[in-house]
Amino acid sequence: MEGQTDVEPRNQDQMDHEREPAEDEWNSWQRGQVRNTLHLVSAAAQWILLLACLIYLGIDSLQPSTPRSHEVPWTHIRYTGESIEGVAMNLTAEVGSIQIRNGSIMITCDGLYLVSLKGDIFFPDLEEEDLLKLTLRKTDNKTSRALWEQTVQVSGDAVNLTTVLYLFVQDNITLWTSSNATIADLSFSLVLLSPFPCSL
Repeated sequence: MEGQTDVEPRNQDQMDHEREPAEDEWNSWQRGQVRNTLHLVSAAAQWILLLACLIYLGIDSLQPSTPRSHEVPWTHIRYTGESIEGVAMNLTAEVGSIQIRNGSIMITCDGLYLVSLKGDIFFPDLEEEDLLKLTLRKTDNKTSRALWEQTVQVSGDAVNLTTVLYLFVQDNITLWTSSNATIADLSFSLVLLSPFPCSL
């Protein structure tokens, strides 16, 4: 009996020694599984976030951009009528945010402006030395000068101007003819191009 009791503790010790590496291996395997699971969950979360960002960017880029015409100074004028020699045409805005007073376009922001002017001019026969001139003038507090001028040689000729001009706050833009004329289907647009801060 004594031999059996000695064998049992040795077997018990031997089993404990064998069990310890197995338990260590099992615990190590479980820690590895937990680590692998955490990596898998982390990777899945990152892919979901990436997919959500791509969907957000895709939806945002597909939405049509809204024009910000209320933020950009512009005007569009249509004019048909008489022009008197030496008097600015009495322009009125059809649409736009730039004010027009007494036929003068009031510039409220410094910057580059796209100018488009198209129309037909009819006038009575003039002497050769008295050719009709259509002039786009700029008047500020001190001076008045021509920004653009076109000589019209034949009644019914079309006028066509597209250009970019740098204009300043408090400039007034007017349109003149050098003799009496009839203006037909004049289309005159002015749009601020440069992104300077500006209060309308």
